[in-house]
Amino acid sequence: MGSSDRPSILGRSVPAEVSIYEVGPRDGLQNESAVVPTEGKLKLIGALADAGLKRIEVTSFVSPKWIPPLADSREVASSLEARPGVVWSALVPNAKGLEGAVAARMEEVAVFMSASETHNKKNINKTIEETFAAFAEVIGPARDAGMRVRGYVSVVWGCPYEGAVDPLRAREVADTLLQMGCYQVSLGDTIGVGTPGQTERIMGAMLEEIPAEKLALHFHDTRGTALANALVGLAYGITTLDASVGGLGGCPYAPGASGNLATEDLVYMLDGLGVRHGVDLEKLVAAGELAQELVGHELPGRYLKAHLGARLKKGSA
Repeated sequence: MGSSDRPSILGRSVPAEVSIYEVGPRDGLQNESAVVPTEGKLKLIGALADAGLKRIEVTSFVSPKWIPPLADSREVASSLEARPGVVWSALVPNAKGLEGAVAARMEEVAVFMSASETHNKKNINKTIEETFAAFAEVIGPARDAGMRVRGYVSVVWGCPYEGAVDPLRAREVADTLLQMGCYQVSLGDTIGVGTPGQTERIMGAMLEEIPAEKLALHFHDTRGTALANALVGLAYGITTLDASVGGLGGCPYAPGASGNLATEDLVYMLDGLGVRHGVDLEKLVAAGELAQELVGHELPGRYLKAHLGARLKKGSA
């Protein structure tokens, strides 16, 4: 497909195809007060794969002391069966976490840090430089074990403790992770303060040094701007967007942060743009409904709410 045939919005071409990186089973469930049983997590992960999602972050190999809802990380990861074309991933904070991922035969792991010193210290109890030093014991050994390594940079759009974050500082952190061996870095609006204009400025700064294919975007919908920001990212050539089924999630170390961009909302927008993504929206809604049942409360995803509401109205007619 030539550039003239690519989908466009407001006169700008957007990628013809996008990869959705599903973070609900990890980033979503880690912020829930109720602990979802292992078999429920596995059922949800299976439903997401059945819907056509090919990149799914299934758990985090962290101490149960810090993230109790993911205390069964080894059981979850070890119980997953291989599916053609589907990559299971897990977050690892340190060398000990990597040991768990290796034992579970994970194909991919992810490391995480912040663009601000204060959030980094609150989140992982290290300075940024100390974090890079710790990652030397994770990224290289993970690659040696045959795993791909993804990186996350949090609070790129704003920090709950420091406020505005310099995009050039965030770019420096992302670039260092890439140089250390990460195949891709996901930039996070952890507290959902981003606006489209700000996203445009951040993309401009990032793409001066880093190719678009090396970047992903991870938006929270705290102020209702996640889809608008994702659209700006598409206009700048970003081809990987993180999302969470039903809008599950948030950050336990970022006060006020609400759920992630809902996967159903993203898929609906991509369908409207004519952008390929490989996800079956009806099956995705079924996965969202399952997620809602597992956590025991309504999820914030707008498409999911609309779909379930329409079904209820039809049933009562």
